[in-house]
Amino acid sequence: MAKGSTYKEVPKFYEDFEIGETRMTAGRTITEADIVMHAMHSGDWMPHHTDAEWCKTQPFKKPIAHGNATFSISTGLTIQGEPLNPHGMSYGYDKIRYPHPVYAGDTITVEVKVISKKDHPKSPDHGIVTEAKTTFNQNGDCVCYAEHAIYVEKKKT
Repeated sequence: MAKGSTYKEVPKFYEDFEIGETRMTAGRTITEADIVMHAMHSGDWMPHHTDAEWCKTQPFKKPIAHGNATFSISTGLTIQGEPLNPHGMSYGYDKIRYPHPVYAGDTITVEVKVISKKDHPKSPDHGIVTEAKTTFNQNGDCVCYAEHAIYVEKKKT
């Protein structure tokens, strides 16, 4: 850890991850400001997200959060309060889906579950740990699902 860093480190090697281990995040309420700020950052001003009058004519009746905003906020929730693992880093995400809409006022939480481990094909000193990240709203509906691949160092033998 760098001198003066405030990050708490908890080393976790590839071998330390167990398939099936699960944790839940704290909740976070999505706001209208979240939706507008994401539209500003992304340039996505589609009426589904920003035109309340147009949304009244649609089945969902009111503006919905951008799927990738929900994904981004969900990702942030999974690292809040978690210690830094100096032996792993994000390798990417797969199978991102948004099965239910998210509205301003919805509170989301994320379940993180280790679903697989495999050797890295080009780096014998590392493996890939895959976590399923399932985001739920306050009603228990899945609003985002993604699989997160983590590039993790193996213990030295």
